[in-house]
Amino acid sequence: MNDLQFIKPDWTVANNVKSLTTTRLGGFSHPPFDSLNLGLHVDDDIEKVSRNRKLLVEQLNLPNEPVWLNQTHSTNVIHLNESNIPHNKPYDGAITEEKGVVCAVMTADCLPLFLSNQDGTQVGVLHVGWRGLADGIIEKGVAMFSCLPENLITWAGPSISVSNFEIGLEVKEKLGGTEQAYTESNNKNKCYADMYELTKQRLSDCGVNNYRFSDYCTYNDDELFYSYRREQITGRMVSLIWIR
Repeated sequence: MNDLQFIKPDWTVANNVKSLTTTRLGGFSHPPFDSLNLGLHVDDDIEKVSRNRKLLVEQLNLPNEPVWLNQTHSTNVIHLNESNIPHNKPYDGAITEEKGVVCAVMTADCLPLFLSNQDGTQVGVLHVGWRGLADGIIEKGVAMFSCLPENLITWAGPSISVSNFEIGLEVKEKLGGTEQAYTESNNKNKCYADMYELTKQRLSDCGVNNYRFSDYCTYNDDELFYSYRREQITGRMVSLIWIR
């Protein structure tokens, strides 16, 4: 069986909360999707992706198949239980209190934001791209938790780093935040945006202060991660969280 590799969140949560982000290593897909591509929407061979998903469930001994969302860079977040598993509906985040329901978001430069309450009875994960961040997906996700924001624990998984995420000034205007989240560019009407810092600022504005983030850059590390900005035609990692 192929040897998969994972990134585990560097956060302190209840022992019954399980979470990780996959890398691109260990699957069956051929270039340019090599090798653990988990996205069915990127023109990879469907049979290979299905084998990758089966391998993921088997190697992790997941309690159930991850709930695969139809992500559209929206602010739609679903409250999952065993009776409302979505099928091809547009969601970019999922939250659950049900043991064994595996929340999942796919990324290839966007930021996966993990969330848990302190006692590990409610967890979730959000797909935070610049559009979702600008439109308020973080605020939407935080508001769906039953605990107070100050009792949330959060971690941002592997994402594109500030030195590789050049944006137009019109995008900066939509993203907002303080100047601490931006770096000047030599290109006219451009700057660099720090998604980790922008996420921190949004969480802080919501009252969430327990926040840590990954040191990885999906753009820089082509051995471990897919990057849409680097390759355009590429696969997807998945970030999973569930209650054991």
